[in-house]
Amino acid sequence: MKTREMIRDWTATARTLSEALPYMQRYSGAIVVIKLGGHAMGSDEGMALFARDVVLMRQVGINPVIVHGGGPMINEMLSKLDIQSEFVNGKRVTDDATVEVVEMVLSGRVNKRIVQAINAQGGRAVGLSGKDASLVTCTPTDPKLGHVGTPSRIEPGILHTLFESGAIPVIAPLGGGDAGETFNINGDTMAGAIAGALKADRLLLLTDVEGVKGKDGAVITDLSTAQIRELTEDGTIAGGMIPKTETALDAIEGGVRAVVILDGRAPHAVLLELFTEHGAGSLIRAKL
Repeated sequence: MKTREMIRDWTATARTLSEALPYMQRYSGAIVVIKLGGHAMGSDEGMALFARDVVLMRQVGINPVIVHGGGPMINEMLSKLDIQSEFVNGKRVTDDATVEVVEMVLSGRVNKRIVQAINAQGGRAVGLSGKDASLVTCTPTDPKLGHVGTPSRIEPGILHTLFESGAIPVIAPLGGGDAGETFNINGDTMAGAIAGALKADRLLLLTDVEGVKGKDGAVITDLSTAQIRELTEDGTIAGGMIPKTETALDAIEGGVRAVVILDGRAPHAVLLELFTEHGAGSLIRAKL
């Protein structure tokens, strides 16, 4: 039996879908790169919700690309294998033994978990790393850090091929060197480089914070690149937010239309950002 409450809920749902239509039309055919990490990767429920949202994006004509991290899983496996890590200035040295574990965890366990979650929701996800089809070539970030790389060349042709076939690329942050080496890449850096090479409409950096905050502690919803630099210089942007905003600046300079730093812990954060008027998190553009 239909109750008034049920009809009211259905009406609200229909209204939400109707209001989302202009945004769905606006993003039809667009490329959206999503850096996945943190809470959404930590629970099966969070992963399923994220996967469902990604499949919906593809269903309405968006070309999503997922770039993921996996630091906690790497640490867990290194501990199980009793591989001791050396650190230089607080950064892990990725030696020959460590990079084998990194590749096993990122390209295997983590990547395939995301692929399986998306496919379970009716999508067609394809897992790969930057080594596949020479997608990402790296140079050493710092020789003292071993197999830690910085993207130097991106060949996104394989991603366009996957778009054309209706598939969703899921990319592990690994790249190859000119001499055949394997390099571990920071996940945010990898996502920014991929987004720049694709000239993506949006780069969404999912984090465990609500966005960039001002001196009063409130999230700033719209920022220009000049404002990001000012807030960094005066110390308002500090700590772990600095590398994320640096990734945003590099991505925009590389041709990405806008970058959003948003809270990946919030249910349907990606859909709220793309398909609602108020969005979610902090939107960064070259100019306001």
